[in-house]
Formats: sequence, C-alpha cells, structure tokens
Amino acid sequence: MTYGAPTLKVVILAAGQESIAEDAIPMVLAPLGEHKVIDYVVQNALQLTMPEDLFVIVAGDDDAVSAHLRAQGVAAHFVVQQERRGTGHAVLQLAPLLADFDGDLLILYGDTPLFRPASIRGLLNRHRLKQAQLTLLIAVMDHPLPYGRIIRDAAGRIMDIIEYTDASPEVREICELNVGAYVARAPALFATLKTLAPSPVDGDYRLTDCAHRLIHAGKRVNSYRIYDEGEVLGINTHSDLEQAAFVLQKRLYRPRRNDEQNVIAFGTGGWRAVIGEGFTLHNVRRLSQALANAITRRGEEKRGVLIGYDRRFLSDRAAEAAAEVFAGNNIPAMLLSEDAPTPLITYATALQKASYGLGFTASHNPPEWNGLKVFRQDGSLLLDEETRQIEAEANRLRPQDVVKIDLDLALDAGIARRCDFTNEYVDAVERLVDLKTIRDAGLRVIVDPMYGVGQLTLGILLTEARCRVTFINERRNPLFGGRSPAPDLDALRLLVTHIRNEGYDLGLATDGDADRIAIVDESGEYIPVNDILLLLYWYLRAVRGERGGVVRNLATTHLLDRLAAHFNEGCYETPVGFKHIASAMVEHDALLGGESSGGLTIRGHILGKDGIFAAGLIVEMLARTGQKISELRRRVYDITGRLYSEEANLPATPEMRIIIPQRMHALVEAHKHTPARLGEFQVTRITTYDGFKLYLENDNWALLRFSGTEPVLRLFVEADSEEKARELIESLKELAF
Repeated sequence: MTYGAPTLKVVILAAGQESIAEDAIPMVLAPLGEHKVIDYVVQNALQLTMPEDLFVIVAGDDDAVSAHLRAQGVAAHFVVQQERRGTGHAVLQLAPLLADFDGDLLILYGDTPLFRPASIRGLLNRHRLKQAQLTLLIAVMDHPLPYGRIIRDAAGRIMDIIEYTDASPEVREICELNVGAYVARAPALFATLKTLAPSPVDGDYRLTDCAHRLIHAGKRVNSYRIYDEGEVLGINTHSDLEQAAFVLQKRLYRPRRNDEQNVIAFGTGGWRAVIGEGFTLHNVRRLSQALANAITRRGEEKRGVLIGYDRRFLSDRAAEAAAEVFAGNNIPAMLLSEDAPTPLITYATALQKASYGLGFTASHNPPEWNGLKVFRQDGSLLLDEETRQIEAEANRLRPQDVVKIDLDLALDAGIARRCDFTNEYVDAVERLVDLKTIRDAGLRVIVDPMYGVGQLTLGILLTEARCRVTFINERRNPLFGGRSPAPDLDALRLLVTHIRNEGYDLGLATDGDADRIAIVDESGEYIPVNDILLLLYWYLRAVRGERGGVVRNLATTHLLDRLAAHFNEGCYETPVGFKHIASAMVEHDALLGGESSGGLTIRGHILGKDGIFAAGLIVEMLARTGQKISELRRRVYDITGRLYSEEANLPATPEMRIIIPQRMHALVEAHKHTPARLGEFQVTRITTYDGFKLYLENDNWALLRFSGTEPVLRLFVEADSEEKARELIESLKELAF
C-alpha cells in the first residue's frame, strides 16, 4: 500500500521553544548523532509523503526551525502558530489550508525522533484497515514515564486519554501510554478541534482531548502498539539526548537492521546478507546498476565485467541477474559457465583487465547467507572509499532506475557471453608450483572442499602433479552439510579420521569459495593457519631462495616478525581485510601476505587470497624437502621459538558494540598517564586503527575487534605459553565485560 498526496498529509509540531538546559537551543534543534532531533522526524515523514504534503508548525516567520530545515533543502509548508496555546491549537492552524482535504492527517512531534518507519506505517495501516477516525500510537511500559495514560472500558475499547499532569496516583499506575503520534481523518479532526475548550489546568487546547470527544460522538478511535521501548523517548534534557544517541547506535549495529531497511552495506570481505532478507535479486540489481554507473562515468564500458559465482543458493541466479543489468547498460558481461573458486574469478578479472570482477559468494558464512565480492581491474578488492561510494549510490536507486535486458536476448546479441577460465587459471597456478618435484614424490593426499567450489581446480592440479588424491564432501550441497563452510578443527573431524585410519601424507581443506586453506598433518593433527604461514614463508625464503618481506594482518602471529627478522626482511602489519594485505604487498614488494583466518598469496600471483594455489605450494614443500609437516614445524620453531594462540568468538549484541568501545577508549586514555595492565601483565602500547590491540612484552599481544562480516566479537591473544594464552583470553573478556 502506498500513501500518496491524495490520501495523506503529515504535520510536524515544532513550535515549542523549550531549550535543552542552558544551551538556549530549541530541543528540536539539539544535535543527535550526525543530525538534529527534528531531522529524524522529517526523514520519517518524507518516507510516507512528498514535501508538498508536509506541514511543519513553527513559532514564527523567522523561526530557527524553519531556517534550519530550509537550509537542509526541505521544501515543506511552514505554518506559524503565533500564540502557543497547546497542540490542539497548533494543528488547528492547518484548517484553512486543508479545508477541502478529505484524507488522513498524520501528526508527529518534532521532539520525538526515534519512531521506526515501520511503526508509523503500522499506525497508518491499522487506521485504514479499521476505518477509524483517530488512531493513536501506544506502548505498554513497566516503568513510569510522564506520558498520557490510555483509559479503556471492560471490552478493551479506548474511552479517554488522561494527561500525566492531570492523572490521579491510581491512573498513573496504568502502564499503557500515549506516546505521541496520531493519524486522523482530517474533516473529523478539524471539526472536533473547533469545539475544544481550554484545559482548566494550563489553558491549552489539547490534541488528546479530541479522543474523548470523538468517542462520545460515536466515532471509531483505535490504537497501534509498538514494542521497542527505545522508540518512546522524547527529548527534553541532555540525559534524554544521551539516551537517544545510545538507542540510535544500538540500531546501527543491530545485525539485521540493514536487511530490514533494505540497505546494502559492505564489510571487510564485500557485501553479505541473509538470503531473503538483505540478499535479494532486487538488491543484486541495484548494486549492479551502481557499478554499471561507475563504469559508464569512467568511460570504461568496453572493458566489460567478469561475473562468477559459487555453489550457494541463488548465486547462479544472482550472477545472471547482474549480467542482465550490465548488458542493459551496454557493458559487455562475461558470465562464467559454471561455479568457480573466488581466486579463479580474481585471476580472470586481472587477465581480462575487466572494469570489475564480481564473485557471488558469502565465503565461509553459514548457508543462509550470500553476498558479493567486487574486484578491481587488477584483481584486488575494492578499497573502503570505493565501496562507500558504490553502496551509497546503490541504496538511492529505485527499481525503476535499474536498466536491464533479458539474458537470452543479451546472449544472442553478444553483449553477454558465457566463458570458462578454468584452464588458464590452473595453468597460472601450475607455473608457480614445481609439478615435476611433486610427481617424483608420490604423495597421498586427501582433500575436503566442504561442499564448495574447490574440487575441480584443485583436483586438476593434484592429479596433474600425480598425487594419489581422494576427495570427501565434494558434491554440491547449498546447505554445506548443515554447517558453515569454514575449515576449522570442528568442521574437519571427518578429514582427521580418514588420515588417522588410512595413512595419508597430508589433509587439505578449502572453504566454501576456496580462497582459504587449512591442513591436517600426517598424524591427523590440525595445523593452525599461523603455522601454515610460518612454514610457507620459511620455505619460500630458505628453500626456494626468494627474497622479500612478509605482510600479515594485526590478528596474525608475531612469529612471522621473528622469522622475517631472522632473514633480515621486514614484516608489515595491516588492518583485517585482504585488500589491506594486497595493498601492503604491492607497497613493500613483499614475498608473502597472509592472515590467520586462512588466506594467503605470494608475489607474482593474484592480489587476493587463493586456497587452491596455497594447497599446491604446501604439497610442493613436502615433496621438495622430503619431510613431514610435523618435522618442518619443529625446524621452523628452532628459529622462531614458540608462541601460543587462543581465540574466542562471542555474539555481538547491539549494546556490546557501544559499551565495549567506550570502555576500551577509556583504557586508552588512562594508558597515556598510567601503564595499563591486562590481568597480571603490563601493556606496553595500544593501537586502535582496527579494534583494540594491546601489545605486551616478548611479542605477546591481545586483540579485541568486531567482525566486519558477521555479528560477532572476536578475541585473539598470543603468548609464551598455552596457560598464559588462556589467562589472557579470560582477562580480555573481563576487560570487555
């Protein structure tokens, strides 16, 4: 249902001149987040009607409220209430302007900014379905607030609204509150307002008195209840402002907020959302149109786009929908003919020098998620500023703004074509791997692609290297066996069992889109990714003889720093997100870049993580050294010593995302004057560029950061002993909570 000009007009009551404490700022103009209080009310109103049907009641022609809104470009009608004689009197100022209007009038207060758009739509919908003359927005609250109380009869019908100032102690015990938004049939409302008498308490003409008169005139008065107590708050004091800011921040970080409001938002690994909530084909088309617009502005249409997808539900359909949009914008679309690993998409994007590469995947997220990774012409992920621009434009687009043509027409016309880069990609990987040495070793390898897309390309690579290879969980299953396709120890129990029972030299696993790697050694021991990075950097530098430093993110082992120092090379720390690692590798001409979550690449390969290539390099390392993983680990530890890692993932509630940073920033400020401690251990320095990282002595550290791809709080520590690592994790939890 839509509410256009013929049926709905909105009025905002903003003539009150009360100020916030001593600031002499009208409460409706007090700053709240990045806007003023009234701006949120106006935003709600303009989601329901056009500016020409918005009326704002102000105190004078040169009123500060009207000046502010005009400066914001709000083209509303500003109606002056010369005398402040109550809310009923304020609304009555509209009667001459709307004498012929026979629709509904929505009334909002300028100092009540926290109503959700869904709540206002619910109020309007219920009003019309019930064919009411007046409908109130109400809430039931256990704690007392100075709001009007709803009086009902034994049948539950609204009989009256008693203002808090007029209420007896017994009435004030009523928990059902009138929270300050109304929708009314305009003719009935104006007729009733004209009959009101001033209140004997303060002489004001009260809008709430209309309910009593309409009821006694036999008119229908109804209500719509809201359940979020945060919506009820009005702004009267600095304390109210602080509480309102807290409510807005909670909403900002609520896991499904973006989905509910149909907003596209990029995280550290691209755009991800729950299928059917935020991940919809409509949003895929909007995002594709925004990308197409960017290409067109740059004049890069002829470069085209490359589009791939994984085995998740709707990935193939989303890829086709995107191809239709690019084709509709006269941009050639190269659509992969089958599901493919993300590193193949990255490689093909750079190979074709496409304007963008698109990979529809949610990587290691649970099966109910899907998303999109967007790559630049060189195969690297878009940087933060680029994603902010794209998502902002996509979120402004309406369905009618999307230009597309049917895929079959695009294919027939040649503006879209299906293509396959499997051979080119495998050839590129094989050029970086010593196949002859692997063939001579005769290794037995077992692989778990976790029902993802790693089986084909990794199978070709290992088979051509003459490994005796066995695959498990290789078929397509969009539910990924009922788990997240993340190759951690709990998910790889079956792989461990096969190795222990059947005597393989190595177990390999890739995540859902095959850009991450995990390994299990010859004894069935799961090898932490930090150790994989150590082994490969040592192998590349000490055995292959290649030169260069290493790049890691701030959640990855500091043993890499020690190993790099042993080779007289640099180790460079970046924020989480492989785009930062790729950028730093280029900047420092680094040999290896990696992260503790399982992604890595080397100089001369793609500017993105690659689980297929990493698997080939690990197999080469075993073949060339003639040693087992366990032996190689001991060899590297002889150089670096040992550090022990612990991790914990906790659900990230909205409150945590506000309170924890506040506590941590307080710690940072205190640390400027007095050295901080984490449990029994002294903190030497703290960084805040990505979460909060506390550096201790002897390369020990602790990190607390919120995930950019999932609603979780991640805790990481690294310490001299397993016992100390466990102590640090517990201390980090205590510090946060």
